[in-house]
Amino acid sequence: MQAIILAAGMGRRLAELTRNNTKCMIEVNGVKLIDRVLTQLSALPLKRVVLVIGYEGNKLREYVGTQYKGLPVEYIENPIYDKTNNIYSLSLACNQLQEDDTLLIESDLIFEDSLFRMILESPDPNVALVDKYESWMDGTMVRLDDENNIVNFIPKKAFKYSDTDFYYKTVNIYKFSKGFSSNHYVPFLKAYTRALGNNEYYEQVLRVITLLESCDFKALPLNGQKWYEIDDVQDLKIAETLFASTDDKLRKYQQCYGGYWRFPSLLDFCYLVNPFFPPQRMVEEMRANFDTLLREYPSGMGVNSLLGAKYCGIKQEQVCVGNGAAELIKSLMARIQGQIGVIYPTFEEYPNRREKESIVAFVPSNKDFRYTADELIAFFDGKQIEALLLINPDNPSGNFISKERVLSLAEWCTNQSIRLVVDESFVDFSDNYAQNTLLENDLLERYPTMVVMKSISKSYGVPGLRLGIMASADKELIDATKKDVAIWNINSFAEFYMQIFGKYEGDYLKACEKFIAERNRFYTALQQVKFLRVIPSQANYFLCEVTGKYTASELTRILLEKANILIKDCSSKCAFSGKQYVRIAIRNQQDNDKLATALITLSL
Repeated sequence: MQAIILAAGMGRRLAELTRNNTKCMIEVNGVKLIDRVLTQLSALPLKRVVLVIGYEGNKLREYVGTQYKGLPVEYIENPIYDKTNNIYSLSLACNQLQEDDTLLIESDLIFEDSLFRMILESPDPNVALVDKYESWMDGTMVRLDDENNIVNFIPKKAFKYSDTDFYYKTVNIYKFSKGFSSNHYVPFLKAYTRALGNNEYYEQVLRVITLLESCDFKALPLNGQKWYEIDDVQDLKIAETLFASTDDKLRKYQQCYGGYWRFPSLLDFCYLVNPFFPPQRMVEEMRANFDTLLREYPSGMGVNSLLGAKYCGIKQEQVCVGNGAAELIKSLMARIQGQIGVIYPTFEEYPNRREKESIVAFVPSNKDFRYTADELIAFFDGKQIEALLLINPDNPSGNFISKERVLSLAEWCTNQSIRLVVDESFVDFSDNYAQNTLLENDLLERYPTMVVMKSISKSYGVPGLRLGIMASADKELIDATKKDVAIWNINSFAEFYMQIFGKYEGDYLKACEKFIAERNRFYTALQQVKFLRVIPSQANYFLCEVTGKYTASELTRILLEKANILIKDCSSKCAFSGKQYVRIAIRNQQDNDKLATALITLSL
């Protein structure tokens, strides 16, 4: 058996990275793509590797030489690489294709070693490795029958998003028998290029062949094995994350701060959202209006503050809508001039916007990080603070102060001329949630210096829309914040979501009830993990102390490596004093069970 690698292309989309070198000389985590694939091939029983070169081909020839770790390397040159596509590069290797069984590989791939073993061990002589379609995939798709016969190749122009449930992507690793190449592929390849020219793709020939009744060509679907095709700089960044060492992979994921939809197999227990909202019907309504929303400008702050007020059931002049709560937090923290009281551990978006010297920190003295309104009053009484921050329920501890007691704290703050900032982004996950919000006209007016912040992303399961609400009867503060943000600070999709939410408010209340039930069930499941002490929570996450066997960072790395699950390592957060804590988001039952099973397995 032999291998043929197509490596003639220019890789224009990689810009500077391929200005003076061919694509397969790009490094992923310090290793060139060509080194990686040749190392993998050198471990196989191959007679030779044939490299089809073109753009900067001499550099590749010089780098690789005539053998690689004992494996003979030969070259075929495509002199018109800039005027042709890969069908021509492969046509130049027609003679070699007919001399032996062949592994055909494209040079811009990175993949696990196991893929070569899979295709070689397949009893079928002519095989295409394929993978179930995911949103990152581009290029040729195929459809399979129940016996993994390829019934159709789907070129880009015939691709339909409505059919993606049935699509598989070709990995661009093939196995051809000598007989298949001689009797089918090469004759059809020659006829195809004579009829349609050289500016095509070699998969088009396979598409024609699969239409024959006598075609002996199978698909071999992957089952979770890693691979990636590198066409541009973002592909390279993703590939570096997927194929990093465990420690480095964790760091790279954390540096993304989201965007995990680019890694569909990753199960994210780090970021916090409502797993049961929005309902499918609401999603369908937004999808039905996609074209209009994409092509139209959103409204300005005047309309969106009206929608925000309607959304929360309060007055328009009391509301500022933000591009996520983070935009509003930034503006608010810049306006607080003096010292601010902060309860640790906390959601650090707030204190990170301040100089450390301006923070007066309160740290609960118990191992569950529980505290009451009375304890806060006792601690901050006499402290020279201009504002007091309360995350309620708290993040990451899940501590919750009842509405009645928060109002007693608001009363004390008013009497002390202290601005109370209450972030109630998680309040809808608390027991008796419908009565716990402070977003009420009379409460805001009773405590005019109180500010209520709410992240729509976390409570309502729409983090991609980037929506947040800041409410206060302090008209001067609200007006100043509106001037801080851009007039079009939210997009049309977020605006439309606020517009239609009222129709789905009943669904939201049901989702909250469903969530509380799942939280209780998941809490019981997590208590079976011997090395975790699970702290009760009124939010959509659990703070857990890692009490033995692992450190928090070790547990985070092991879950990522063994189960592709990402949790939040909190051990470096302020107030934990080196103790081992992780935060685990609460997702739907199926996902929660996967995590619980993985943790229980690790405890055995």
